[in-house]
Amino acid sequence: MARYAGVTDDDILAGLDDAQRAAVTQVRGPLCVLAGAGTGKTRVITRRIAYGVSSGTFSPGRVMAVTFTAKAAGEMRGRLRALGVSGVSARTFHAAALAQLNHFWPIVAQGPAPTIVDSKVRLLAQAASSIGLQPDGTTLRDVASGIEWRKVTMRSVDAYAAERPNGVGSLDVGAVRDLQLAYERLKDERHQIDFEDVLLACAGMIEAEPRVAHAVREQYRHFTVDEFQDVSALQHRLLELWLGERRDLCVVGDANQTVYTFAGADAGFLLGFERRHPDAVVIRLERNHRSAQPVLDVANALMRGRPGALELRAARELEAPVPRLVRYDDDAHEAAGVAAAVRAQLAAGIDPRRIAVLYRAHAQSAELLGAFAEAGIAVTVLGGTRFFDQPEVRQAVMALRAASVAPLESSFQDSVRDVLRSLGLTDDPPPAGGALRDAWEARRAVLALAEEMPADTTLRAFTDTLMARARDQHEPALATVTFATLHAAKGLEWDHVHLVGLAEGQLPISYARTFDEIDEERRLAYVGITRAARTLSLSWAPGLGRSPRQRSRFLQEIGSRTLDEQPARARSVGPSRGAGARSGPSARRRT
Repeated sequence: MARYAGVTDDDILAGLDDAQRAAVTQVRGPLCVLAGAGTGKTRVITRRIAYGVSSGTFSPGRVMAVTFTAKAAGEMRGRLRALGVSGVSARTFHAAALAQLNHFWPIVAQGPAPTIVDSKVRLLAQAASSIGLQPDGTTLRDVASGIEWRKVTMRSVDAYAAERPNGVGSLDVGAVRDLQLAYERLKDERHQIDFEDVLLACAGMIEAEPRVAHAVREQYRHFTVDEFQDVSALQHRLLELWLGERRDLCVVGDANQTVYTFAGADAGFLLGFERRHPDAVVIRLERNHRSAQPVLDVANALMRGRPGALELRAARELEAPVPRLVRYDDDAHEAAGVAAAVRAQLAAGIDPRRIAVLYRAHAQSAELLGAFAEAGIAVTVLGGTRFFDQPEVRQAVMALRAASVAPLESSFQDSVRDVLRSLGLTDDPPPAGGALRDAWEARRAVLALAEEMPADTTLRAFTDTLMARARDQHEPALATVTFATLHAAKGLEWDHVHLVGLAEGQLPISYARTFDEIDEERRLAYVGITRAARTLSLSWAPGLGRSPRQRSRFLQEIGSRTLDEQPARARSVGPSRGAGARSGPSARRRT
């Protein structure tokens, strides 16, 4: 039995189901893991790397694990450390490319690497002025998005312009072409590159410089790519250049969760992996370790027959009701009804951190925020200031750091409590919402992190842990109900999910008209459904006016056999007084 850093193969393989074990122990050759929602893909990725290291197949310093967010990379590094593995390069595509660019550029170009453009829109405005154009701010933002899409899909300026015969915003197609060319000239003059140029320049350097290609391929010999359904043509090209003639590639993804095609993601690279690698091993992970079967029945019904669809089965028996579907009269009625349902869950003792309200677009949150405020239910809206960037949290970390140099007469956790009390933490939350309540929630979350630490922890070690979590974007869950768009919810999970706005024009959203656009909206609905572990509530409202909305076509596709249609609840929610409810309204935004 192999052992590495005190961790045995049995430790690595413990708790895996048969399909997971097969993926973890397949450490040679091209491997494609089709991992459905909740099937444990991150566990498989990290344990496969650990197993490869333990078996002597991988050297940690020669493994690159590529993710799509810094937070996911941080989580991967943390899991690998827990398995006794250090030295693996777990990074995003951009972070890995930028590190290589900064290392090799001075060697190849005999000069400093270019700096990164801090704002495309600002530089575009300057480029527009240089050629006598005066586009409005919305047009500049749309052109900036077009530049990003053009580069990640590896199109030239002329090819992009040919696909936009009507121009962009207030600019005709000729002006769009001229502006993009002026933008590129201005960057070159200032020795700058933008975010997408990082990948282009890194790929170009490897392709044009044999010594760079040799050095990169000697450094990294084993590649793992998470969320492979989201790779763009440019990212895929860079991956091919990193690999060279090597075959040690593992990709993990789920075509059903491709929700970033507007940003250049192309699930074809996942679905076509076997064609590119005829000798690849393909393993399907379909045992869902998150959700009850009634929730999975809804998800399976929605995606049945789609390309790459997986049939999810619950790995364990959970008592759970059939997901419910409620039709409300209008948006205000829907918001009040959802708030009433959440209030009932809180009164039943459910932890607010295990409840989420999901919607397609941020504009839908306004009505919901009002209803939850009226009910006295505190919420956190994903997409705003990160937890460790909040001033109350930064102040707490600095105060704890300062206290760590002084002799302490009380225990570690009491010392943390004393410091936080000196900053304004009280035993009970403020009676009203707003900034005071937000500050209280933040400080209480810091104390909760301390309460999770061993009793013999020191203040210095605790602040080191906080700073490491900040670097890895490993944020605590505040004791609030979560509001999130479907895009922001991807990769997260809650016991109880309320998915609102299942009406035509909301989900699918109004500007989705083509087959591919509607298909992406369907995948977004699937993402929302599969965030739920125990209970799922779907709702919609026709709205007011002469042209009421129709129920979403996705509800027709799911069918009535997997849903329990219920009458709408009463409008009035009133202040919440049940167990687990918050004493006043509060809404915090975070990423």
